Amino acid sequence: MPKAAFLGEWEQLILLTVLQLRDHACALPLRHELNRRIGRSVSRGALYRTLDRLESKGYVAWKLHDDDGPLRGGHPRRCFQVTAKGMQALRASRRALTDLWKGLEDVL
Repeated sequence: MPKAAFLGEWEQLILLTVLQLRDHACALPLRHELNRRIGRSVSRGALYRTLDRLESKGYVAWKLHDDDGPLRGGHPRRCFQVTAKGMQALRASRRALTDLWKGLEDVL
């Protein structure tokens, strides 16, 4: 039986933010939402590298969003969505973390 592949913290944050933004999960809104929610600056490079890694693992997919008109010089944006495999990975990570947190309420 293969070992479960757990998501890293950064991967979880990005996947959860993609889910929060739904149809608006393009790079710039993702960066802004991450900055707002985690309270630290997110670099474009770190975001794109992680999105590419998540895509190669099959956890996210993207589609072109081309209604930007002159704002981007007519260039379409990639908007991301969490795949079924990504949802499965998030659920597995959540279960593992929830199990590890149990019984530690008085310690933490």
